[in-house]
Amino acid sequence: MKIVIPGGTGQVGTVLKRALTAAGHDVAVLTRRPRRRDEVHWDGATLGQWAGEIDGSDVVVNLAGRSVNCRYTPANLREMMDSRVHSARVVGEAIAAAARPPRLWLQMSTATVYAHRYDAPNDEATGVIGGTEPDAPGYWAYSVDIAKAWEREQEVADTPDTRKVALRAAMVMSPDRGGVFDVLLRLARLGLGGPVAGGAQYVSWIHDQDFVRAVEFLIARDDITGPVNLAAPGPLPHRDFMRALRAAWGVPVGLPATRWMAEVGAFVLRSDTELLLKSRRVVPGRLLDAGFTFDRPDWPAAADDLVRRLRGRG
Repeated sequence: MKIVIPGGTGQVGTVLKRALTAAGHDVAVLTRRPRRRDEVHWDGATLGQWAGEIDGSDVVVNLAGRSVNCRYTPANLREMMDSRVHSARVVGEAIAAAARPPRLWLQMSTATVYAHRYDAPNDEATGVIGGTEPDAPGYWAYSVDIAKAWEREQEVADTPDTRKVALRAAMVMSPDRGGVFDVLLRLARLGLGGPVAGGAQYVSWIHDQDFVRAVEFLIARDDITGPVNLAAPGPLPHRDFMRALRAAWGVPVGLPATRWMAEVGAFVLRSDTELLLKSRRVVPGRLLDAGFTFDRPDWPAAADDLVRRLRGRG
């Protein structure tokens, strides 16, 4: 198959391209800064020659959007919104204009669309969409607005011959440098991998190989459309998540952090505490109902595997 990945040079795109190429697929990446033979220039906002890659392709997996690992300033939040909405819109325009449109459009979304909650897990059927939680900072609602606008662009795109799936992805854990697992493991190795603000907030995650397998599963299934949660079935509180990560590396202790300490750390790291403090208790209802099985459903075993692979590269 020919698979086109707009915005495919980040961590998730690297994981997906590597696996799909190894499986024998023809993979083209759309990027603002092409450096390799299989990378094609686009600006993420306007139609151009890159649209020829989509015409005649089998699958489009749009991952484009500004990284959320930044300070949530008004300017950065606007750029996060615009980069997602504009790229989804122009991908839809390219598919609509194609003489031979792809049969499937997988559009990246985020598990952040769900409410900050501790009481019950969020699946696609009964999950609570966030934005109005009384115990959450007001600006967190903008992250939900971004997710909803992102998905809306795919929904309204006039692409009747192309099946559409929105990937409400949790944090994708891979041993690649610069990814979220790399950052969390570095904190644990420095002795800073304890619970943050008590650690009761839930962490939703997915092992990189299960992420790839889920994408391949959705490509193969012609009967699935709409939002799909890409998250392992075992979300767990932050304190337990970090304890398992420390155990996987062999770090006995992790210093806890209060909310204000997390704020200081996030400022130094040029990131935002929403990534640590929002309780994301997301489960993959539709994947499980469709018969998908996770190779790494539980975090302790997944963390062990990721550490083993990381050490194997060293």
